[in-house]
Amino acid sequence: MPPFPLPADLALARPVDKIRTGPGWNLEAKVDGWRCSVHTGSGRIWSRHGKLLTRAFSDVAEVARELPDCVLDGELLAVTDDGAISFGRLQTRAGRGPKPGADFTVHLAAFDVLAIGERTDIRPCRYGERRGKLLELLEGGPPQIRPVPATTDLEKAMGWVGALGGVEGVVSKPDRPYAAGRTASGWLKWRKRHTLDVAVLGVTGTTPATQALVLGLPRTRGALRAVGVSLPLPAALRHQLASLLRPQDAGARSELPGTVGGLPGSPPISYLPVRPEVVVEIEADQAAPTEWHRFRHRPRVVRVRAELHPMQLTPLPDPDDSPGRQLGGDPGDGR
Repeated sequence: MPPFPLPADLALARPVDKIRTGPGWNLEAKVDGWRCSVHTGSGRIWSRHGKLLTRAFSDVAEVARELPDCVLDGELLAVTDDGAISFGRLQTRAGRGPKPGADFTVHLAAFDVLAIGERTDIRPCRYGERRGKLLELLEGGPPQIRPVPATTDLEKAMGWVGALGGVEGVVSKPDRPYAAGRTASGWLKWRKRHTLDVAVLGVTGTTPATQALVLGLPRTRGALRAVGVSLPLPAALRHQLASLLRPQDAGARSELPGTVGGLPGSPPISYLPVRPEVVVEIEADQAAPTEWHRFRHRPRVVRVRAELHPMQLTPLPDPDDSPGRQLGGDPGDGR
């Protein structure tokens, strides 16, 4: 066992609008997966919140035991047969495990090492030293466990975004010891943002400061489908939308699965349905909803698009056989 209890608390990155560069800063590819820690000696895997994931990712656990005894920090990625990275495929492993005939395999993109053997705690070492030890540990190891790309060159880092499958942004890391939490770590994450027009299907939140929008897009057949829940609205947008949104069904509330809000495993989201007459522009870290027909992270509402009607929006594919129907019913129906 390593010289500290497992699972260890992990470093977290704080969102920023601009990539931090310069002397003492290192840039890594931000990949779209599940954060985890891995003890190679025992083959155990934990989520960021300490949930044991070994059974669900037993294939990764098995190859991890081929490495020297260490504790790795990284991201689990689902890689499809055509080389794409699919966050949605990871969800099919939740509480289960590898399935014969699946069209993807799970890899570990490792970006830090916390301990080596039973006595050596690497966390007090600076980033550069930890990175060097990580590369040594993974050299010649199983192809399913590789280090994330890293550089100090901003142009090179920006070239990864969109060009490498699953790279959604850049993480800036200072050359300092590893520290758990979001503030102490000093890590900063930047995501590429995309703008998209969506319909407003409802309003959720218990106070004005927490009010957010249920967002939707039309299907090919015409009906609107919920694809996400926005971040809380700023005051100016709340006031503008108050005069535009009209409740449905005499103000009766409805519910959406927690997954529609980008929170797998969360309780249903209560909201007030409104007539689908208003279109807003959002800023999201995805160019479109994923194959699960939802935004993984809550987008920010930028402005009202008064000149557009919901039926003018780009439609989603018909969901009859899509994974979205496996999320506890069709979110567009408010069940």
